[in-house]
Amino acid sequence: MNYSQFLNMIPEATLMAVLVIVFIADFCSHGKAERKWFNPFVCVLLLAQLLVNICPESETVSVFGGIYEATPAANMMKSVLTFGTLVVVLQSRNWLTVTETRHEEGEFYMLTISTLLGMFMMMSAGSFLMFFLGLEMASVPMGCMVALDKFRKNSAEAAAKFILTATFSSGVMLYGISFLYGSTGTLYFADFARSLSYSPMSVMGMIFFIAGLGFKISLVPFHYWTADTYQGAPTTVTGYLSVISKGAAAFTLVTILYKVFFALTPYWMLAMCILVVLSITVANLMAIRQTELKRFMAFSSISQAGYIMLVAIGGNYVMSITALMYYVLIYIVANMAVFTIIASIENTTGKTDMATYNGLYRTNPKMAFLMTLALFSLGGIPPFAGMFSKFFVFLAAVDGRPTVLPYFIVFIALINTVVSLYYYLLIVKAMYINKDGEPVATYNMDMNTKITLVVCTAGVLFFGIGSCVYNALHSAAAL
Repeated sequence: MNYSQFLNMIPEATLMAVLVIVFIADFCSHGKAERKWFNPFVCVLLLAQLLVNICPESETVSVFGGIYEATPAANMMKSVLTFGTLVVVLQSRNWLTVTETRHEEGEFYMLTISTLLGMFMMMSAGSFLMFFLGLEMASVPMGCMVALDKFRKNSAEAAAKFILTATFSSGVMLYGISFLYGSTGTLYFADFARSLSYSPMSVMGMIFFIAGLGFKISLVPFHYWTADTYQGAPTTVTGYLSVISKGAAAFTLVTILYKVFFALTPYWMLAMCILVVLSITVANLMAIRQTELKRFMAFSSISQAGYIMLVAIGGNYVMSITALMYYVLIYIVANMAVFTIIASIENTTGKTDMATYNGLYRTNPKMAFLMTLALFSLGGIPPFAGMFSKFFVFLAAVDGRPTVLPYFIVFIALINTVVSLYYYLLIVKAMYINKDGEPVATYNMDMNTKITLVVCTAGVLFFGIGSCVYNALHSAAAL
């Protein structure tokens, strides 16, 4: 074996090094004084890993017989997900310093990094075998993260539902992969793309494969686990589930559809159109009925997943993958700003229902203002970054397709944008208009929460206006 091939796996190698260092630091630190610097230490490690890998590769490199492929687009997406994980770890400190979870701080960091490592392997997979191993490497630790707070009464139930649905979706996906292997005789993407042709077996295998990943992305009708899992999991873990795991799975699905299943494009394009319309519409209608904020954000994330997957119906891979990476980046900063505020208020009051936010502007005006900016970005209101991300997704969806169908799907998505704006404004109405005899008392946020909100708010305000971000992502996708 030529071990120099590992030099083409710098993102995975550096993340593995971070995981080992965190493990040693957790093993060696015992006192409260030593633990005080644990969270900043992990944040510095992730920031260093991000800076090392943020420059994209100049060309695609295939190693280990083609089972692993390092592409510029995948490396850039890994940087985006590392940035999102850094934000999650940064805002988790307040939750991990309370008595109930203080002893689990090291486990949380190691599980989070382990899931990110699995996502990296999944996005750079060159065969269905490596893809499945990476997917499970990300899914199994995630179930542990959902159940991490054993003092939360719904945490075990949420973990059970997550693990059962993950197991079921993996079984469905493996069943589809077996069909695909039977129709082509190979698991390698490059060989598979060359030998794939229409047959009932290959079409059924593709459908089962999309259904399996549909569970991971929470596309309707594979979304039933999402609301209960998001509500029962610790809020920090919920934020991680809603953005990082969805972004990795969506990137992988779009890449495989374009590069591996291009011979079956008419079939998967129709399937994606149906899934996108159902996800955006059903999730928006269900979100209107929610009064518990984490369940509310669960249906919001399902709707956002539908918007992300709009890029799959376009005909230009470079534009589609660029729009996807840009949308995920904007979604990270906006959604994590919301979840940071939810976690902060939950740590103070113990509540996550929408009524808790009644009159928040009168007692915590800065927090209410930042929450409003993030919600406006999620709703796609100009001039915030969310408007630009939706614009590029809509543009990618209609580019390169000579049929009317993509324009019709985008029109439905535009209508649903108005619906989503309505239910995001319900929270704004609660904070600024609704009266409450006892609103959340004025309190000072911890330093980590402040830093997280500053970073996320800066992203919401400037990632859309600054064209350099989109141009960098486009350059990586075009290489």
